[in-house]
Amino acid sequence: MLRRYSIMAAGFLALVLGGLGGMVFFAPEDGEFAQCRETSIAGGSGAIGGPFTLTDHTGQQVTEADFADRPVLLYFGYTFCPDVCPYDLARNAEAVYTLAEQGYDVTPVFISVDHGRDTLEGLAEFVSFMHPNMVGLTGTEQQLRDAARAYRAYYAVQETEDEFYLIDHTTFTYLNLPGHGFVELFRREATPDQMADRIACFIDNA
Repeated sequence: MLRRYSIMAAGFLALVLGGLGGMVFFAPEDGEFAQCRETSIAGGSGAIGGPFTLTDHTGQQVTEADFADRPVLLYFGYTFCPDVCPYDLARNAEAVYTLAEQGYDVTPVFISVDHGRDTLEGLAEFVSFMHPNMVGLTGTEQQLRDAARAYRAYYAVQETEDEFYLIDHTTFTYLNLPGHGFVELFRREATPDQMADRIACFIDNA
């Protein structure tokens, strides 16, 4: 099936990266979306997310307000990532396809933390390959640091003269909902179907 192509093309071995961006997890608590949550985060969901100003893959400046009217799956990574990012983003795209079949409209968003190499042209090609509705975002080094800090996401460029340097980064996918902002994160172990089921739960109970 054509829509499975991105998963097949990105079916590399998955690596588990260290670093949790300072997040501490607990068992799910009672309260809003309790039936949908898998974990709770120290400080609550309000401790994650916030304002950012970035540039999308078409060259337009955007802020968090431009995505506040729709469910969003947000992921930090970079296009030169050899295996983890393509796998995770293809997984996210597959979840979005599944949700679309069920009548849910979710926008996948990819924030590149590779300010030095990820041009708008390269970013546009990358996200269009992953999903036709995926939005690629980048910015200045400070803008990217601010966005990562808002989501408590970690990344660090390896110190080397090699142009094919790697970037260590957290691999969470964040779910934002209209009127709520950040509500949940997904770890690498989550399958597309598991993600789709939980995202649908959040949307239905929003």
